[in-house]
Formats: sequence, structure tokens, C-alpha cells
Amino acid sequence: MNNVLTYFPRILAMLLFSIVWKGNTAIAQSAVPKKIYIAKTGKDSNPGTVDKPYASPSAAFESVAKLKKTGYKGAVEVLISKGEYYINKPLIVGTELSGTADAPFTIKAIDGGSVTWSGAVPLKLSWTKGANGIWQTQVPKGINFQSLFANGKQLIRARYPNYDPAILPFNGYAADAISPERVKSWKNPVGAYVHALHIGRWGGFHYRVVGKDAEGKLKLEGGKQNNRPSAMHDTYRFVENVFEELDAVNEWYLDESSGTLYYYPATGVNPNNLQLEAPQLENILTIQGSLTQHVHDVHVAGIRFVYTAPTFMKTSEPLLRSDWTIYRQGAVKIEGAERCEIKGSEFVDLGGNAIFVSNYNRDVKISNNLIERIGAGAINFVGNPDAVRSPSFRYENFVTANEMDTIPGPKSEDYPMNCEASDNLIRKIGTIEKQVAGVQIAMASSIKVLHNTIYEVPRSGINVGDGTWGGHEIAYNDVFHTVLETSDHGAFNSWGRDRFWHPDRQEMDRLVALHPNWVTLDAVKTTLLHDNRFQCDHGWDIDLDDGSTNYKIYNNICLSGGLKLREGFYRKVYNNVMINNGFHPHVWFKNSHDVFRNNVVMTAHQDIQVKFWGDTVDNNYYTSSQTLLDDQSKGIESNGKVILAKFKDASIGDFRLDVPKLDGFENFDMLHMGVRNPRLKALAEGPQIPQVAETRADGKKDIYTWKGATLKSIESLGEQSAAGLASIAGVLVLKVDEGSATYKNGLRIGDVIIGCQDEKVNHLADLQRILKRDEAKDSFTLVVHRNQNKQIIVIK
Repeated sequence: MNNVLTYFPRILAMLLFSIVWKGNTAIAQSAVPKKIYIAKTGKDSNPGTVDKPYASPSAAFESVAKLKKTGYKGAVEVLISKGEYYINKPLIVGTELSGTADAPFTIKAIDGGSVTWSGAVPLKLSWTKGANGIWQTQVPKGINFQSLFANGKQLIRARYPNYDPAILPFNGYAADAISPERVKSWKNPVGAYVHALHIGRWGGFHYRVVGKDAEGKLKLEGGKQNNRPSAMHDTYRFVENVFEELDAVNEWYLDESSGTLYYYPATGVNPNNLQLEAPQLENILTIQGSLTQHVHDVHVAGIRFVYTAPTFMKTSEPLLRSDWTIYRQGAVKIEGAERCEIKGSEFVDLGGNAIFVSNYNRDVKISNNLIERIGAGAINFVGNPDAVRSPSFRYENFVTANEMDTIPGPKSEDYPMNCEASDNLIRKIGTIEKQVAGVQIAMASSIKVLHNTIYEVPRSGINVGDGTWGGHEIAYNDVFHTVLETSDHGAFNSWGRDRFWHPDRQEMDRLVALHPNWVTLDAVKTTLLHDNRFQCDHGWDIDLDDGSTNYKIYNNICLSGGLKLREGFYRKVYNNVMINNGFHPHVWFKNSHDVFRNNVVMTAHQDIQVKFWGDTVDNNYYTSSQTLLDDQSKGIESNGKVILAKFKDASIGDFRLDVPKLDGFENFDMLHMGVRNPRLKALAEGPQIPQVAETRADGKKDIYTWKGATLKSIESLGEQSAAGLASIAGVLVLKVDEGSATYKNGLRIGDVIIGCQDEKVNHLADLQRILKRDEAKDSFTLVVHRNQNKQIIVIK
């Protein structure tokens, strides 16, 4: 009996282990993760133990793949010691490295260590000093690069005009950047790049110089970076990588044909003493599965990703009918993945996108990351156009009604769904490409964008490129200092040029009247936009552009630009506060079913071409009796009320109303948006809190009547946007009497006159001058902007 008692605990343990092993091998194996080590002092011939670590991540991944082939199903951790690791080819985590929900595959820095994965190569060069303070050297054969870093700071490619951090856009621009006079001074500009804004400032274009003609005009290729083609902007442009423009401190130029690198250092600096690094890789890490075979349960934490190569010339894939083109690449790319996560990492000094979540992905989470100083966009969730029913890819394209697929929702599962971007600090992005966002969503469903702080961006902070397929939740974000280098956009921006949408407004009205259910064929789920703080000083704080449909918008604080709704359906907007601004309804449908109620506004509604006011535009709270009267004169806001503009503490941005409780309006927290992670919160800045302005009614506008047409100047960004103009210029047709000569000859309400008698018309005064000068003539030839196109109308 004593012997049995002695051995009983051991026998019981063996029995329990046997039961667990046979019933669930993974549980037994995952109790203690398999640990594989990487260190700068390691060797790839080592076994990857803590005492004998590998030298490279690729060697560690290979060992994990071999381990998995033996049937091992437990958790695996690749643990990386501090240091900078130069990655010579993209690291691929394929399906063979997948973990499970209980036993994930983890790649992380050892606690407390600073681990950097670099897409650059270090350059060991021998410099000699030449004339005018310019040094030169030979780079190793086969090495080319588009960017260069010295001691951790990016150098400036030789350019005109010279770099100035205080100037936007492009940190310097000039109308004569590629003038024939300047080009003639360049001996051989082949390989130079021209960067310019879109003529309407809807993003940018990039061109490579392939030659020049005898007259000094450059031969260019490229310009595919915007899905709304145009000429480059006349003024906002610059040129780089021209030897003759190497004339300022910290500029460099690489002659690719000879392999000669030139550098203009600061006085007293010897480049032989600098640590120079040249980005080579576009991508450092790819988590790669497919639509049919997924990679799953891969966790990446604590890695600093730096120095990827610029990719601006490859940004050319159109995204349905939004203004975007994209390049499906990033420092980290994720495709065909489930339950994968990138967290607690940094993405700094990159040439292209930081993170690209492409095509099929489920439950992918991007959290607690710092993303800054990157050439393109921060976090992108973009599906496959093949998953879209009846897709169109340019603004002016459409699928005819008799050819349209009318089955709701996606055609396949090849798109991101139930993914999340949360608690990320994103700033100083789009340093090269200007049609980018802090978080970009396109052809995706049910994406959560929560508690991010996003600022210093050239265009939107958060962008939803289309209505496919809705269901997103965008909440608790702090988004400010947006649309800094472009125009006609929002801190939050969306488009919805989905199946039902047609570029011709009359045809779109006809289709919607015949098929009202088509408007939600793509926007099948409601997108929630709530509890955010938005600020945009060059557009709108919240901008729902063409066709954006099926949104619920509440508990947002808009600090400067107000809220815009254009050409969509089923938008419910309530319980928002708009400081020094208000509501901008642009070009509404007859049966939009839009609701705008119980919001606090400080200006009258800035309606443009609105004949039908949706289901409800009423019960809003005004801070001025005159603005309420202005709106009531439009036949709306019969139940609107005037309140005192009294806030809890406006000086710190607490714009909760300090007034008795209001029917239908509830105060909400306005001070705790943005990142919560202590590390990131300590780094994050906040918006400039506006001083509450005294509200007053809009001043009278100059109106002119000519031959039965009522006309006024285009005077605001709202009017420019509603008409789709490249600039705030032209004369808007407010009204045309149907019996008038102007109507009979084709002029219509909403037309914008941009030319008359072969002269440009920027303002009403221009048109009046021309009409008075030629009043004795029998006809007037007008150039009219209508439906995004120019038309010639002759008024006889």
C-alpha cells in the first residue's frame, strides 16, 4: 500500500498528460512556446538558441518552417535582440509558418530592446572634394537609389526650387520649374523627376524625364498617380535629380550611368565620416496567403521598419471611380491572412506605404504603432476589384442599366473584412505622394478605425474610397492638420460612386427614380462615424462626397470646416457640434432620405443646388437668430431653436454645451479622442483649438441678370466642389427663365461660365465687362463647365 501511495502522484500526472496529448496535441505543445533567437552577434549556421542565435530573420523563418514540417503544432516565438538588421530581400511569412488561435507564430523584439529592420544598404565610400563645396565618389556597381540617408537623416535630392520646410506644397514649388529657359541649362536631365499637383489640387502627379527636344521642352513619362487625369498644375510643381540644380547644403545627385554620387555637405562636414544608407527594398515583410489558402495567427510586435525605396512611379492601379490610384505594396504587406496582427511597432522614413492589407483578409489588426515621415499612405485596407459587381474605374465611366448586376454585395470574398486599425499615431505622411491617407479603405467591409491620432497629412486623415460594402466603424479618432497640400477634401473623406452612380446628373436622377433600391447594392451595411474630433482648414471636417451612402454620423466635434453631404442616400446626421461653421448640403437627390437633426451649428446651412431637403432637416440648434431665420426662409428648420454659445471650457476644446438640457441633444466626451497607448500618447500633439467666433448672417452676394439668366461669381470652396471645378473661378448660373434666349440656346441652372468670346471668365466682373463691350454683337459664345466637361454654347 505504501508503494502505491508513493507512486500515485507520478502515475496520475502521466495519465493526465496522456489524456491531454491524445485529446489535444496543440494544448500540450503550446503550454511552453518554442523560442528561436536572433542577434547581431549570431550566425545563420547556429541552432537559433539563446546562447547560439541566428544572425538573420530569414534563417529563423527557415528553421520554423522545418519545425512545422515535423508536425509541431505549438506556439513559436522568434525573439530578436536589439540592433539594426539590414534585410537584403523581402521576408516572407507564408502559410507554412501559420500558427493557431491558441498557439500563434510570434515575431517580436526581446523586451526592452530596440530592433530595426532596414530596407537600405550601408554605403562604404571614399569621397574626394571637388569645386564649389561639392564632393564626389563612386558607388558600388549595380547600386541605384532614389533616396539617401546620412547619420539617420534624409538628404535632399538636387532640386529646383530648393527645399524649404516652411513651404507647402512640396516644401517648395515654382511655376518655372520646367520652363524651356531653365531646361536649356541642363546638359542631360534624363532620369530627373517632375512632381506636380493636379490642376484641381486633387492629389499629385509624378513624371520621369526621358529626354528633351531642341526647343528645351522635356519629354516625360508617367503621370498615372491620379484617377482624375488632368494637366499638371501651372504653379505647384518642382523638379529633382538634376545635376545643375545641385546648389544647396545637403543636396545630392547620383549619375546612374557612371555610378558617380555627388554631395554638397555643410561647411566643415567630411562625408567620409558619415554613415550613409541607401534604401533598396520596397517591402521588408510580407505575410502572404491567398484567397483559398490562408496564413493565420501571425503576430509581429516591437519592430522598427525603416528605409524603404520610393514607389511613386508605380502608383497607377485605379480604385473604382474614386480619385485614387494605388500601388499594392508597403514596408509590411498582408494578403490572404486571418487573425494576424502588427502591433507596438514603428514605421519611419519610408519611401512608400507603411502597411498594405490587400485582397482577402479577415480579423487583421494594426494597433499601437507609430507611423511617421513616409512617402505615401500609412494603413491601407484594399480589396480586389474582381470582388465588385459591375465595377467602373473612372469618374466618367458607368455600366448601363441593362448590363448591371443587381445582386447586392460582393461577388467573392477577396477583400478585407472585420479588420481593425486602432490606437496608432500617424503623422507627417505623404511626403512624396499627395493622394494618400492615414487610413485608406476601399472595396472592404466592416473595418474598425478606432482611437487613432492622425495629423500633418497632405490630404485626408481617413478616407473611404467607395461604398463597397460599408459596415465600417470610425470612432474616437483625433484627426487634424489635414488637407495641407491639396484642396476640396476633408479630414474625413468618402466617395460613393458605386453601381447606381452616373456621371450625368439627369441620367442618375432617372435611374434612381426607376430603381431606388440600387443605391444600396454596394453600400449594403451602415457605416458608423461617431465620437471623433475632426479639423480641416482647407476643406470640410467631414466630407461625404459624390454618392456616399448609408452612413450614421453622430457625436463628432468639428473644429473648423463643418460637415458636407453630397449626392448620396440614407445619411443620418445628429448630435454633432460644429464650431464656427455648420452644414454644407451639396447637390441632393429628390428622395435621398437624408436626415440632419439635433446638431449644433454656428452658421446657416451652406446649400448648393439643393431643391429637395431629404426626410428631415430640422430641430437643429443655432447660436444666432439671424442664421436660423435665413434657413427658415428656405422652407426648413421650422422647429430649429436658438441657444447661447456657452461651452464648458472652450479654451481647452471642451465644447460640451453648458446650458440646460436640450431636447434631442446629449453632451458627449470631447477631450479623450485619439491614442490611448501611454508611449504614443506622450508623443502625440493636439489640434489648435479655435477661438469661438461671433456668428453673423452671410453678407449679400453680387447677382447679375442677363437675358433671363441669373448669375453670380463662384466664391467658395463649396461652390467649386459642387461644380467639380479646378479652382474657385467662373460664373455660376443660379436661374434661367425657360422662355429666355439663354435657355433656348442651351444654358442651364448649375452651369458655370468659364469663358466668353474667347476670353477667360474668372469672376462676374469679367463676364460683365465682355458683355458690355460686345453688346452690339448678334451672338455670344460661352464656354460652360457642366458635368465635369466643357461645352460651347452660342447665345443668339
